Amino acid sequence: MKRQDQNDCGEVEERPQTKIISYDDIEYAFMYVSSDAPFMHSVILCMETGKMYYMSEMGDSDEVPDDIDDVKRYISIPHKNDLELGSKLVFDFTAAYLPEDLDSVYTMFRRRGAYFRFRRLLESRGLLQSWYDYENQRTKTALLEWCVYSGIDVKE
Repeated sequence: MKRQDQNDCGEVEERPQTKIISYDDIEYAFMYVSSDAPFMHSVILCMETGKMYYMSEMGDSDEVPDDIDDVKRYISIPHKNDLELGSKLVFDFTAAYLPEDLDSVYTMFRRRGAYFRFRRLLESRGLLQSWYDYENQRTKTALLEWCVYSGIDVKE
């Protein structure tokens, strides 16, 4: 089974449908990619076999096939910022649950250590678990939508 995809020039190309991948494997790869700044870690998924290749700028990377740059066969697992799950997610949560603190949260995120200060604020308001639940649900929704968009069959 094939799916259609547009290349960088806007031309429609055929891309093979993936082998079924477990959501847990996609989530694990996503967490690896998102565990540091963008481009520090990457995971490439082979659309035909479902095999994932883990790579890091810090060393200790999987050996990758020679054709890893073939965009018809391989796709990169996104970083959380690619799916708007970084600071935008924090601001969305704050607007919904702590609208009176939105300006101070914006200010927090202009400096290093913002997530630490944000979690401390949530703890003081008794909303830390609500944040974790919100973050997990939004992450799962965004990842599953990305999988559908990318033609990846996911088993939950």
